[in-house]
Amino acid sequence: MRLVVGYLATPSGEDGLALGAQLARSLGAQLDICMVLPPDRTVPARVPAETGYDDILASRARRWLDEAKSSVPSDIDVDVHLSFHDSFAQGLLDEVTRLGAHAIVVGAAGDGLLGRHSVGSVSTELLHSAHVPICLAPRGHRHSSAKKIREVTCALGTRVGADVLLRTAVRTSKRMETPLRLVSLVELDPHHHLRDHRDTSESVRERAVAHAQSTLDEAKSALPEDFPVSVTIADGDAVESAVRKLDWQDGDLVMVGSSRLAQPRRLFLGSTAAKMLRVLPVPMVVVPKQEFPNSE
Repeated sequence: MRLVVGYLATPSGEDGLALGAQLARSLGAQLDICMVLPPDRTVPARVPAETGYDDILASRARRWLDEAKSSVPSDIDVDVHLSFHDSFAQGLLDEVTRLGAHAIVVGAAGDGLLGRHSVGSVSTELLHSAHVPICLAPRGHRHSSAKKIREVTCALGTRVGADVLLRTAVRTSKRMETPLRLVSLVELDPHHHLRDHRDTSESVRERAVAHAQSTLDEAKSALPEDFPVSVTIADGDAVESAVRKLDWQDGDLVMVGSSRLAQPRRLFLGSTAAKMLRVLPVPMVVVPKQEFPNSE
């Protein structure tokens, strides 16, 4: 298994690299640190125009990559790659295809609040076009003291496609040898297709509890008998308030599915996941409709 880290020599890039190292160690995967430079870069006015400027930039980028590689703990298999493309996001996707990688790891945008996500243009493009899972590190994740992923949280809904996310989360937890927490978020969608005019907050919650129990039973059937799995119901007036009620610790990871609007084998960040992202203090993995490859 290989993981691509979209790297820049910035704090956000360090956040993504830290998450990449945690994931690589937990999954037993190789880490591929990739930097994408624009071809025919326009030289800023303050920089003297000279032939070879692109070579200077590429040389500096290789030094940044070497420094990034040297910062990765020695127990992780790591390589670096420099490529050129007009689009940083598309350049990363091309590297995923070339390397046969199974996921992309990126840091949050630099203007996000500490410990929170702020999706920038590159992440947005990846979240609407990638064919592999996208792993998003919140700002400041470079300061995490966790060596490996501690627990996987799977945020499940009741719409079609939740079974794909569940199977992916179960498989990931088994490979990482971590506990799995199934979370059912109550009242995230006030127009849920099961609701009608006779509904009360209690009846909606009862259905959520029943659904959570059924997903728990399904997960348990796919896990060893003694595998640590739990279920949690989080309710609130809004997505953000429900997410805040959950307990989060350093080393936790959240997995969510793509929106029902996503094209087959592509990502599309849904409105619920986007709202979760605003308040999550831990990394999020967005899974496409195609299941996470079960590859060694």
